[in-house]
Parts: sequence; C-alpha cells; structure tokens
Amino acid sequence: MSRRLATVAFAAVTFALVAAPALAQEAGAGQAAASGNWAQFLGAAFAIGFAAALGGIGQGRGISAACEAMGRNPGAAGPIRITMIIGLALIESLVIYSLIIAFMILAK
Repeated sequence: MSRRLATVAFAAVTFALVAAPALAQEAGAGQAAASGNWAQFLGAAFAIGFAAALGGIGQGRGISAACEAMGRNPGAAGPIRITMIIGLALIESLVIYSLIIAFMILAK
C-alpha cells in the first residue's frame, strides 16, 4: 500500500510542478507574449491528458464492476445499470471540468 501512496504522491507533485508555470504571472509589456505561451500550452495539455486518462481508467473500472455485479445477480441488473450510467456521467463531468479549466489557462 505504501508503494501506491508513493506513486500517487509522485503524480501529485509532478502535476503541481508542471501546472505551476502555466499559472504564473503574464509576461511584461516589453516581452513578446508568444515567448511565455509554451508553459500555458504545456499546462493545459497536461491537465486535460491527465484528467482524460484517469477518467478513462475510472470508467473502465466502474463498467467492469457493474458487469460483474450484473453477472452475479441478473435480477438486479436494472438498478445496477441506472447507477452505473449516473456514475459514468459524473466521471465524465469531471473530465469536462478539466477541459474548461484548460481553456481558462489558455485564455490568460
């Protein structure tokens, strides 16, 4: 379990270090705006990529668990299916929020 915690901590620190330049103050009036945009693009790309990857993993695990539950108890397939669809919609909404945040980073 400590290896998993270390992996999550490493991912969080990496995300914070990569996203920090994207949230930095804008370039001054004397500097070209294009010179500082690489950090914004990198931060936005990393944010949406990270969210999409983890959202996909979460959706896959959710569908797998729902299929297994329906296989074990076919009589409860209806409620399990409804709960699975609601859960998938909530997971997808988190990825869409990440997309909106990425657009906000690029709009600066």
